[in-house]
Amino acid sequence: MMSETGSVKFTCEHSAVKIAPFAGFAELNAYRTRLRRLGWIGVDSNGIGFGNLSIREGETNSFYITGSGTGGMEELKLEDCAKVTAFDFGRNWLRCEGSTIASSESLTHAAVYESDPNAAAAIHGHDLELWAALLDQVPTTGREVEYGTPAMAGEVRRLFKMTDVKSRKIFVMAGHEGGVVAFGKDLADAFGVATDWKIGGRLGSSVKS
Repeated sequence: MMSETGSVKFTCEHSAVKIAPFAGFAELNAYRTRLRRLGWIGVDSNGIGFGNLSIREGETNSFYITGSGTGGMEELKLEDCAKVTAFDFGRNWLRCEGSTIASSESLTHAAVYESDPNAAAAIHGHDLELWAALLDQVPTTGREVEYGTPAMAGEVRRLFKMTDVKSRKIFVMAGHEGGVVAFGKDLADAFGVATDWKIGGRLGSSVKS
């Protein structure tokens, strides 16, 4: 799997079969639309899409995630999502199926699901203002760690072991400017966490603490 800069992010074993309609797809599209309006998902000045959402499949560690490079789409079709069915952080590898390739941030989502059995949805968005305000104020990954890498997945797992990220349900990526991840028991929960920090008054209190 190649990033927009040309570096290898992960090895993807891709089965190009159509994924079956899944519970939560309509909800995923609805919250994705709201995130696009907030600017968390979209296309940057270079025409590169950013931001992604995922939802866990039941009580398994498999999950559905928006496809690579789909940030600029107004609304997703089923074929614009991929299902991640297996992953291995040590091997920097994952297996996915669907008409599209899973997002380059899939291992980060996988680390959230593996670390928190109660997490069933995750949002990775870009917000420079929120990112700058929350940097080192909430659980924060190392500055030297690039997004979409096994090192990032390792950092996420470290945060769950060493910080209160499980209760805060949000963390920022110091080495990925603008990168913020929120998660929760469902997309409504994850979206609420993100918007609460952004517009609900918690941002100011966090910076002062």
